[in-house]
Amino acid sequence: MSLLIFLFLITLFIGSFVHLETSTFINPFIKSIIVLFCSLLLFIFIYLKLRKMKSSQILFGISGLFLGILTGFLLSIPLLILSNYSVIPRDSMSREISLSYLQFLAFSIITGFGYAGALLGLKQAKTTKIADILWIIKKEVIWEEPKILDTNVLIDGRIADLVELGFIKGTILIPRFVLREIQYIADSPDPLRRAKGKRALDILQKIKKAEKIKFDIIEKDIPEIKDVDTKLVEITRTLRGTLITNDLNLIKIAQLRGVPVLNINELAQVMRPPVLPGEVLKLFIVKEGKEPDQGVGYLDDGTMVVVEEGRQYIGKSIDVVIHSVLQTSTGRMIFGKPKIKDSSDEIQDEV
Repeated sequence: MSLLIFLFLITLFIGSFVHLETSTFINPFIKSIIVLFCSLLLFIFIYLKLRKMKSSQILFGISGLFLGILTGFLLSIPLLILSNYSVIPRDSMSREISLSYLQFLAFSIITGFGYAGALLGLKQAKTTKIADILWIIKKEVIWEEPKILDTNVLIDGRIADLVELGFIKGTILIPRFVLREIQYIADSPDPLRRAKGKRALDILQKIKKAEKIKFDIIEKDIPEIKDVDTKLVEITRTLRGTLITNDLNLIKIAQLRGVPVLNINELAQVMRPPVLPGEVLKLFIVKEGKEPDQGVGYLDDGTMVVVEEGRQYIGKSIDVVIHSVLQTSTGRMIFGKPKIKDSSDEIQDEV
């Protein structure tokens, strides 16, 4: 309501000013007093109004007002041109009145479009933040593709090592609602969840201090979308960035929306050294397997190795001959058998 009053005052002021300036029936001194009084009232009202508004509302409101005024001015040009035609009465008084109302009508159109532009600008300010616009402008100027991180990849922690080693460069963004989710996990009464949340916060600090990337927390949100995964995908699509995650459900949603995704787990699988059948590995047998007489060990990258006839070697390091590799959706499993030493090897070991 206050905005309507504000715009009404602007319209009234402009119309009165134009009418006073084109009229010769009022003393010039009185004109000056009236215009000065209206200007002071308008200035006080604008000052009180802007004090209650956010910077984003001021920016969008002024931008919308400017574009609206520009549009109204272009549309009112025919009215201003009309004042030069013969349809305007030639006697001085009638012509003065006609010109006055034509100009008042033109300025009313300009003010009306300015009002509409300001309303649209204020409405847009509710869903768009200045920081997001600056990110988009910055990205267009220097052609930067931001990377947006989700909660799971921060809890995982490997992203910090990739950043530190320089495999991930550019700008890394964390939406504010992702940070709130991590803080909620860090405050959980469950010790395991609390430990994961604190680890994610430590990873954030580590990424923030990295010199090879730019890091920022963005305020952008989509209130009408309640699902966090969908919201994260839409924000990534809006910023035309890449989503970094290891959440399979989130990856599927992003792929359906055509959003680029970097899967940390897939990257880890690609970086694992290949293991071929017939290769011999030095392996420490940790525990027994599911099947009788099986032993289980792990490579340095965490890959499980099932050793047939390896149960008797639990707690020992042995040479294992690989005979097969099974690739699954979650990783790979390697199967092998203890290397049987021949007599020459045993004699050499004794020496």
